[in-house]
Amino acid sequence: MDGAVELADMVAQLRSELSRAMADGDGEGIRFQAESLELELTVGVERSREPGAKVRFWVFDVQHSARSANTTTQRIKLSLKPVRADAPERPALISGAELFDES
Repeated sequence: MDGAVELADMVAQLRSELSRAMADGDGEGIRFQAESLELELTVGVERSREPGAKVRFWVFDVQHSARSANTTTQRIKLSLKPVRADAPERPALISGAELFDES
């Protein structure tokens, strides 16, 4: 599906970005505790007719889902709670550089 990303790949990239933000925040004066993440996505569901095929979920951008006449799309909302693999009881703290005009 052109212009779409598999849901698993999108979640993996999100995990990678959050891990990088956590690492970049080590030693910073201000950090943020990630209590939950909410994602609202437009997804398409694909099931192949081949033996052993699985159902696949594709994440679309807004422009694609509006143009997609032949694909059935659904909106889903995921609530994720980030936890540290090395210490699940400790909060996941995230930090980043201050943006221009951010207060």
